[in-house]
Amino acid sequence: MLKANRALVSVYDKRGLVEFVRGLTELGIEIISTGGTKRALEAMRLPVLSVAEVTGSPEILDGRVKTLHPNIHGGILADRERASHLSQLNEHSITPIDLVVVNLYPFRETVSRGGSFEEVVEMIDIGGPSMVRGAAKNHHGVVVVVDPDDYPQVLGALEEGDRRVPDRLRRSLAIKAFRHTQSYDAAIAHWLEERTGEGKALFLRHAVIDLVKDFEPRYGENPHQQAALYSTTGGNGVFGGFEQLQGKELSYNNLLDVDAARRIVAPFEAAAVAIVKHSNPCGVGRGTTPKEAYERALACDPLSAFGSIVASNRPVDGEMAAAMAELFVEVVIAPAVDEAAQEHFTKKKNLRVIVSPVVESRAGTLEFRSIDGGFIAQSVDGGAVDTGAWSCPTRRQPSAEEHRALEFSWNVVRYVKSNAVLLAKEDQTVGIGAGQMSRVDACRLALTKAQLPVIGAVAASDAFFPFRDGLDVLAEAGVVAVVQPGGSKRDDEVVAAADEHGMAMVFTGRRHFRH
Repeated sequence: MLKANRALVSVYDKRGLVEFVRGLTELGIEIISTGGTKRALEAMRLPVLSVAEVTGSPEILDGRVKTLHPNIHGGILADRERASHLSQLNEHSITPIDLVVVNLYPFRETVSRGGSFEEVVEMIDIGGPSMVRGAAKNHHGVVVVVDPDDYPQVLGALEEGDRRVPDRLRRSLAIKAFRHTQSYDAAIAHWLEERTGEGKALFLRHAVIDLVKDFEPRYGENPHQQAALYSTTGGNGVFGGFEQLQGKELSYNNLLDVDAARRIVAPFEAAAVAIVKHSNPCGVGRGTTPKEAYERALACDPLSAFGSIVASNRPVDGEMAAAMAELFVEVVIAPAVDEAAQEHFTKKKNLRVIVSPVVESRAGTLEFRSIDGGFIAQSVDGGAVDTGAWSCPTRRQPSAEEHRALEFSWNVVRYVKSNAVLLAKEDQTVGIGAGQMSRVDACRLALTKAQLPVIGAVAASDAFFPFRDGLDVLAEAGVVAVVQPGGSKRDDEVVAAADEHGMAMVFTGRRHFRH
């Protein structure tokens, strides 16, 4: 790279702009600019040359055409190592542009705030991507900067390198520039495709997932597997954005379990705590305080809770943290952790403590899973439980206490791997049968795992009972009410079994398989 003598600066995001340009100016680099960027720099009394002065042409078409000119793109794209290029620059009186500092119109932001079609179309940047791509293509001689966060390192490199930026940094910035325009174009295509009527509203013909690597755990599910965490660009990040307060780096398995635990506690209005192992809850509790919710969750299966992930939908306080003192926990996640809780947690150096919003996924959100050669996508199985849509086909209606327990159990069972049967009282799980190949075995496992009295408990089944055998097993153990989707061709047989046992049963009309 030759010494940088001229920079083109045209940005919508003006974070750090003045300080950066002042540093360039102090290095003796001439600045050319457009529109709002030029006005912002002139307001700070920084010397700026207008693009119109360089091109000899005014901005036209309401600013749609201002940099699309040989005097701009020739200066960017000229190969400094080709004598013919340099000769043509000289012939046409074009000065090379050595630094291109550009970020694009706020297309996504305009869409997000509900801008009109005309407003959104005006946010489709043309000149910006052209300059960015040109500079990135010619990065062996030109520096391209699309992210204000990169200003300090670029300015530092120019200062240390006598107005030159090292090859490695130029290449890294070029890659970032191409990713920037790729993501921008994908957002435009997605927005336009939504308006073509092709495919279902959620499932467009082309799905572009724009990801950025956050970090690499030591390994994947097992030590011989490699792993990385990627977050989607343009959003708030993984888990809606999280901060790790202490402990070792999160592992691949930690991330999966934390995601499962957050989903479980998010729907509850009262304080709720979930204790998760291998993406399945081994206990969920609800209470008036986080401590009460935790103790109810732990009582379900204290043995399996060893080495677990604990999620709370309320800030963790000192009382809850003290109650956890004797349990080995891998991760605690909550919306906040107060000072008293942090004092307890710091005694466990390896305990990972992270804070993150604990909210349900937005309706309409897609989740993708990889299969060999592709991906499958579906809408998120979220949303509030609508008990008003439930029906009761049995002679006995559930009591108020049973109904509360049924609602609680139905909120939890949808996050248990199928086939799933869950036993519960009003505010805590009693036994959980997860991942079984037959429903009757899920019933038996839930009873086997139960560490609390089963008599008087209710049961939730994530899908219908195909036979009465599962119901018979539950009734013999003392289960008094059941919630299930219904819809089996043997529903009459199952309802008759419930009536024989004096059980109440409700149909939800909605299945919650979780594979």
